[in-house]
Amino acid sequence: MTRKYFGTDGIRGTVGQSPITADFALRLGHAVGRVLQQQAQGGRAPTVLIGKDTRISGYMLESALEAGFASAGVNVLLTGPLPTPGVAYLTRALRLDLGVVISASHNAYPDNGIKFFSARGQKLPDAWELEVEAALAQEPVWVDSMRLGRARRLNDAQGRYIEFCKSTVSGEMSLKGLKLVIDAAHGAAYQVAPAVFHELGAEVVAIGCAPNGTNINDGVGATSPAALVAAVQEHGADFGIALDGDADRLQLVDGTGRLFNGDELLYLLAVDRLNHGERVPGVVGTLMTNMAIQVALQRRGVDLVRAKVGDRYVLEDLGRHGWLLGGESSGHLLVLDQHSTGDGIISALQVLQAVQRSGQPMGEGLLAGVTLFPQTMINVPWRVGQVWTQFPALVQEVEHVTAELGQRGRVLIRASGTEPVLRVMVEAQDTALARSQAERLVAAVRHVTTA
Repeated sequence: MTRKYFGTDGIRGTVGQSPITADFALRLGHAVGRVLQQQAQGGRAPTVLIGKDTRISGYMLESALEAGFASAGVNVLLTGPLPTPGVAYLTRALRLDLGVVISASHNAYPDNGIKFFSARGQKLPDAWELEVEAALAQEPVWVDSMRLGRARRLNDAQGRYIEFCKSTVSGEMSLKGLKLVIDAAHGAAYQVAPAVFHELGAEVVAIGCAPNGTNINDGVGATSPAALVAAVQEHGADFGIALDGDADRLQLVDGTGRLFNGDELLYLLAVDRLNHGERVPGVVGTLMTNMAIQVALQRRGVDLVRAKVGDRYVLEDLGRHGWLLGGESSGHLLVLDQHSTGDGIISALQVLQAVQRSGQPMGEGLLAGVTLFPQTMINVPWRVGQVWTQFPALVQEVEHVTAELGQRGRVLIRASGTEPVLRVMVEAQDTALARSQAERLVAAVRHVTTA
């Protein structure tokens, strides 16, 4: 059975268009509530936690979900704006049955979404999502008035999460003497993020911390790091930290204005642990992780496993191997001995702690000698559902390019999950080589589609 509503990170779309409507959110809350009731033991009423980012549509979806859960006999705790990883943490810490986040992450404000966390604060598997979709297809079964769920606000949700973030670094770590620019993308961390770094001693310059319901991710945040780079240079800051709308993604800039992506930060965290005698048998990246990171990790005796794109798949592979570190180029980082899910604030704290322990600037210390391979990505029109490996001539051309690149690069071809295009990516030590081989493959794709 294929999923009708759930994508790689919950349910997402444009507000007012199916499925991001108030009536669907009510039905979804009811369906999820019924699934929880079936799993509940001892006849107790399940309890869920609902958090959200700062989009104006969050009020509407929050109210509809609350009504849907109540109609199925499920109690609700409401946090108001809170980072996605904060919802995951509180769900686990308070021994609740489910965490719910209303957010479209890095998308602009006309979009919104709904995603869920298990009682352990982790993304839920495909099988659970299919169970919910099956419940959505059934007629609702309203509980009687005596069994309706209750809803209340959770006092000091932000304060609890701030203390948790601070607890993930050494008690001896201090940010005193550092000036940090914190960019919360006008999103869920607009109050939490500046407070965490300030309470650890840093002088904080806050940008992207004035949400109005429609400015989330608008020219600020992890998807628009130019604002962070400019602010770091303007204020003479030591570092800049940018989060996305729901604060599970990180972009980091040093005092020179250099931007470090998720691949580099993942490598830095692994090397810091190795340098302090910790065992790091392997890390999990994705199909998009830069080959230079894989080569550098191999030199240190660390395996890199590539998962499908999406932090949930990184988490699944970490679980299979029993490893702790994983991440995506976009800045989703997983540090599983600190949190059960990706957390931009905690990842930034781990990076700053590693840099402090090294006693050297980022680019000259833990990342010395690591230069990312240039990547060329070209999108080619492609019919949805068509499988490129079914074209022998194209497969043969990919094999030829792969053989010619050898250890100097790699090829990745994948159909987009959101657009009718085939993404052709070539990575190589030389920019001109990456470009020429990508264009060669694009020509092969166009040949088979017009033949």
